[in-house]
Amino acid sequence: MDSRKVLLLVGALLVAGITALFARTVTAGSSVPQAQAVTVAAPVEPQAEVLVATRTLPVGTIIDPTALKFQPWPKDMLANAYYVRGKADMAKLQGTVLRYAITAGQPLTQGAVVSPGDRGFLAAALTPGMRAVTVPVSAQTAVAGFVFPGDRIDMVLTQDVAGGGDGPPLKVSETILRNIRVLATDQRTDNQAAEDGKTQVHTFTTVTVEATPKMAEQLAVAQTVGTLSLSLRALAERPSELAAGGDPSAVAQPMVDRASYVTGADVSRYQRRTVPGRNADSTPSHGAIAMANDNSAMNPAAPAIGQARGRSESAGVRIARGSTVAPSSGGSTGTAPMGDGN
Repeated sequence: MDSRKVLLLVGALLVAGITALFARTVTAGSSVPQAQAVTVAAPVEPQAEVLVATRTLPVGTIIDPTALKFQPWPKDMLANAYYVRGKADMAKLQGTVLRYAITAGQPLTQGAVVSPGDRGFLAAALTPGMRAVTVPVSAQTAVAGFVFPGDRIDMVLTQDVAGGGDGPPLKVSETILRNIRVLATDQRTDNQAAEDGKTQVHTFTTVTVEATPKMAEQLAVAQTVGTLSLSLRALAERPSELAAGGDPSAVAQPMVDRASYVTGADVSRYQRRTVPGRNADSTPSHGAIAMANDNSAMNPAAPAIGQARGRSESAGVRIARGSTVAPSSGGSTGTAPMGDGN
């Protein structure tokens, strides 16, 4: 190989090497390092836990363990009147009464409750326009002590109606009031809990309930007429618990109900179903006349029965016990018992 070709080959190799070195240098110098994304955590806002209502609580609500709960709350929005976890004594709040209504999730303030023993405590527990009435009870008539403040009950009156006859009196029970709110049992307005947190059941001799002024008068008379018993209503029947959002306007009002009653004959075949009738030779008293007028108002067939009895006696016809008469009024006919009913 001649020297000329050798020189050309060496020159080509040198040019190729220099070109490769230059390209590598340019490539290495132009490369830009990739920026890596860094996640910066947002600053955590300091929070505390305050006591709020679990549902809408109307005025006069008696506080129980289900009415309140602790909920996170920004520290910069804390008020001095709030109940803060670690500083609030939940035991002292049990049995207190709300002065004004609070909505679900609203913090409870220290001025919103009245404690037992404070002046005006029972008045604060009353719904506007209502009255507090105390009724004597026993373990048998008060559901064995399973009635607590805040529960709702029915009032059942049991009495003996003597009438004007010589037979045994008519025994009857009737529900006179429904959906009555219990304010206190004896002097307790809270549900006393044991060390394990369970509610303690205790018997009591009096129960204080909330009623309208008219119902208060009826309860006062009912105590002199017969024996009053309490009938506990289910918790799920409370409209304030069932209504969406717990609207205070949905809270049920107490009701007067005389449609439900039971006589002795409904329990035993050997008991009476009607009031004993008076003897034929006896003179009706003013009370018997008033009772007869009341019965006539409730039973349209009563005047027809009396007229039929009068016509039969004037004709010398004796009506046997257990006989029936079929008075007709307005095209309708019904049967009714005759005789003295003894």
